[in-house]
Amino acid sequence: MPLLGLLPRRAWAALLSQLLRPPCASCTGPVRCQSQVAEAVLTSQLKAHQEKPNFIIKTPKGTRDLSPQHMVVREKILDLVISCFKRHGAKGMDTPAFELKDFDIAGQFDPMIPDAECLKIMCEILSGLQLGDFLIKVNDRRIVDGMFAVCGVPESKFRAICSSIDKLDKMAWKDVRHEMVAKKGLAPEVADRIGDYVQCHGGVSLVEQMFQDPRLSQNKQALEGLGDLKLLFEYLTLFGIADKISFDLSLARGLDYYTGVIYEAVLLQTPIQAGEDPLNVGSVAAGGRYDGLVGMFHPKGHKVPCVGLSIGVERIFYIVEQRMKNKGEKVRTTETQVFVATPQKNFLQERLKLIAELWDSGIKAEMLYKNNPKLLTQLHYCESTGIPLVVIIGEQELKEGVIKIRSVASREEVAIKRENLVAEIQKRLSES
Repeated sequence: MPLLGLLPRRAWAALLSQLLRPPCASCTGPVRCQSQVAEAVLTSQLKAHQEKPNFIIKTPKGTRDLSPQHMVVREKILDLVISCFKRHGAKGMDTPAFELKDFDIAGQFDPMIPDAECLKIMCEILSGLQLGDFLIKVNDRRIVDGMFAVCGVPESKFRAICSSIDKLDKMAWKDVRHEMVAKKGLAPEVADRIGDYVQCHGGVSLVEQMFQDPRLSQNKQALEGLGDLKLLFEYLTLFGIADKISFDLSLARGLDYYTGVIYEAVLLQTPIQAGEDPLNVGSVAAGGRYDGLVGMFHPKGHKVPCVGLSIGVERIFYIVEQRMKNKGEKVRTTETQVFVATPQKNFLQERLKLIAELWDSGIKAEMLYKNNPKLLTQLHYCESTGIPLVVIIGEQELKEGVIKIRSVASREEVAIKRENLVAEIQKRLSES
């Protein structure tokens, strides 16, 4: 019964409940009564359904529809990220904890070698995405905790103060200090001592300077962290990326599972071009060492040292999309290489044979789904979608055993023998 497709489930529940009722006393028989009831219920339910749909189609909360243009940009970014991960020996893994944007190294290895590689990966990805100048801030949670201890922060307030320090990339020191003192009850002199440290940033020379600091050098945790950072900078220099790394004592990354080196990549602000809006997006990549996390979930509690990084793909998508919008750049939504066209009517069969030959040769091709499309319409389609080549077949070409190849960009045309068409297209595509 076709009406099944028109009624929602609860309408049919109401209908069945009416049909299964016993006949009323005034009816001559059950068939007549049930038919009348069925007709009445169907009429009322259909009318209500037509007047007011019982559902609204919308995207789930926290999500959005993506246009073909958005998908092209996202696929390119993810392809670059994944290819970099694979270049460094990554194996695919699909779990709620580790995603395409994550790269993690698990196992017992010599100090700072995996950590340095994670920072190298981060530099490769951010350089490849061409987002502009960037800087990777580096610190160590042992240095953070040691700093709090020597400054006089009560251990019970470590995490609370850590979350305040984390805001220094968005707030001025005086505002962070006010929060720590007025809202979190930290003594003003303790806050001032913290301020002496968290406003320091630099390279390996700052690491050496902290080794000589009269307070920090007395803390065992801090010394361990500084020793690892010194070794890390040696490896970063060998990797050729030390100039992209800054030892920043304000970096705290308040997540409790970090146990050692922590890092966060930020884009450096460039002068805003005319008509562009400023893009304040925060960090675009981050990570660190978390040696105790995996052991918490291991059935026997075995410790598994880990270090990793996460790429902020959503923020990067936003940056790229906004810059393309500001510059008026167009995005190709298909990878079509060749369009099969004709200037005459009744050439559908020849176009179908020709496009099948291209497909079978691995060439990405398409055509208009019309029997007799106008040539101008076909050429305009190629220009609007960015298809680089058009092959044209008509009466003259069929008679002479040739196919015309047209460059969409230059509008130049050349006749090629039919049997040489695939080889010529492949040659042109390889040169472009």
